[in-house]
Amino acid sequence: MASWYAIRARAGAAEVAIYDEIGAYGVSAKGFLAELGALPEGTPIDLRLNSPGGSVFDAVAIHNAIKRHQGTVTVWIDGIAASAASYVAMAGDEIVMPENAFLMIHDPAGLVAGSAEDMRAMAGALDKVKASLVQGYTAKSGRTAEEVSALMSAETWFDAAEALAQGFADRLVAPQRIAARFDIARFRNAPLVLVEQVEAEPEPDDESDGTNTEATDDADQVEDAEDEQAAASHTPEPPAETPPPSGTPPDPSAIRAEAIGHARAVLDLCRLAGQPQMAGRFLETDAGLDEVRAALLAAKAAAEPEIAAHHPQPGRHSAARPWGEIVARTFRLKG
Repeated sequence: MASWYAIRARAGAAEVAIYDEIGAYGVSAKGFLAELGALPEGTPIDLRLNSPGGSVFDAVAIHNAIKRHQGTVTVWIDGIAASAASYVAMAGDEIVMPENAFLMIHDPAGLVAGSAEDMRAMAGALDKVKASLVQGYTAKSGRTAEEVSALMSAETWFDAAEALAQGFADRLVAPQRIAARFDIARFRNAPLVLVEQVEAEPEPDDESDGTNTEATDDADQVEDAEDEQAAASHTPEPPAETPPPSGTPPDPSAIRAEAIGHARAVLDLCRLAGQPQMAGRFLETDAGLDEVRAALLAAKAAAEPEIAAHHPQPGRHSAARPWGEIVARTFRLKG
C-alpha cells in the first residue's frame, strides 16, 4: 500500500494527496502514475501537497504525468511544498497557497560511492537534472533561467506572499494548520518559524477533521556518527514498542512508526558506511540492525585491499562507469 499519496475519485472530479516524502521507503512513483492514468481523461484534479520532497526522478515523472492530463489541475499547498514537491506543484494550472504555507526550491543532491570518475559522472548527472528542473520553474514563474538557477543554488524558501510575488503561486487563501510533521531542520535555510511550528505539531490522534486522512509522522532520524565504523557499531536501536494490553488490537500508527524508524536506521547506516546501494537488499529481507552492521563491516573489510592496491586487478578496468550505472548506485537524489 502506498504510504505517501492517495488518489480518490469524487463526483465529477478527483483529489490527489501527497502528504509524505515522495518515493519514500522503496515505494516509487510507478503506482502513483498507474492510478493517475486510470482517471477518466479530462477529469478535474485537486492536487493537495504537504511534503518535504524526496526522489527527484519520481517527482519529474509525476510532474510530466500531471502536465499531460487533459483536465484542469489545481494545486493546493496545504502546508509545505519543499524540494522535489515544489517541482510537482509547478505542473498545476493554478497553485493555491494558504497564507502560512511555504514553498522551497534548491539544487538536486546525491550520494555516490566510487572513484574520481564516478564522482565527476555524478556531478554531470546533477547538472543535467538541475537544467531540467530550471525549465519547469521558469515555465510556471516567468522568471529567467539565470534567476531561477540562483534561487535554487541559495536554497530559497518562499512564504505564500513571496511565492505569489515571484510567480510560483497564483492565489492566496486563509491560513490553515500544518497537519504533518517533517524533518525540516535538515535543510540549511529552513525558516526558524517553520522549524518551530513543525516541531511543535502534536502527534496525530485517531480522530480526523476530514481535511487530511493521509498525514503521517516521520520517525526521528538516527544521529550521525563521527565516522563510518563508529556509526556501524554504535547507532542506537529503535525504541522497543510497549506491547498492547491483552485483547487490544495493535495500533496501526505505532506499527508504521516502528517500520519507518527501522528503515531510516538501515538507510543511515548504509549511507554512513559508504554502501548506500546495500540498503534495498537489507530492507527487502527485513534484516535486523545487528545483521546490517555486521554486513557493512564485512563489506568495508573486503573493500580495503582493493582500495589500497596501486595496480589494477586482473579483469578490472579504470574506465568511467556509464551515467545510468552511477544513478543506479546512488542512494537518493533530492531536488
